[in-house]
Amino acid sequence: MLPLTPPDGSMITLIGAPGSGKSTFAARYPSTWRLNLDTYRALATDKEDDLTATPVAAEIQTLLLDARLSRNLPVIVDSTNLHHHVRAGLLARARYWQRPIQAVLFDVPLDTALTQNNNRPRVVPPHVVRDLHQLLPSVEQLEAEGFETVYRVSEAARVAPD
Repeated sequence: MLPLTPPDGSMITLIGAPGSGKSTFAARYPSTWRLNLDTYRALATDKEDDLTATPVAAEIQTLLLDARLSRNLPVIVDSTNLHHHVRAGLLARARYWQRPIQAVLFDVPLDTALTQNNNRPRVVPPHVVRDLHQLLPSVEQLEAEGFETVYRVSEAARVAPD
């Protein structure tokens, strides 16, 4: 059973710091639904943490996002999505295709994200996790940005590392 049953053609945007459980959550869905910048960076450079490939990875993600949304297929955007301009771009694509827009906010405590991050195969530097964790938006902020539905994953959910 899927954690969420999205309406046809919907875009689910995962939002949270590294180590908050986003990819573990996304892995419950079919691989064809999942878009992940780390994957596209790895395809471009053989290293998923090569941030110089982010512009190319973002172009690939946008191409695949449009391909799925144009066909009324569900899509899960599995990246940190902590910067407002990134979410605005995703929202614009979903609105263009007139698709339902959902967000899953992984607002786990910083200590939880750091612990889970340390247990991953590819550890993100702790200072990066801290910096990104500070960018966590509130549910109200995400609703104001235009997400139609916002689900919250907190400490109570006890997510596994992503």
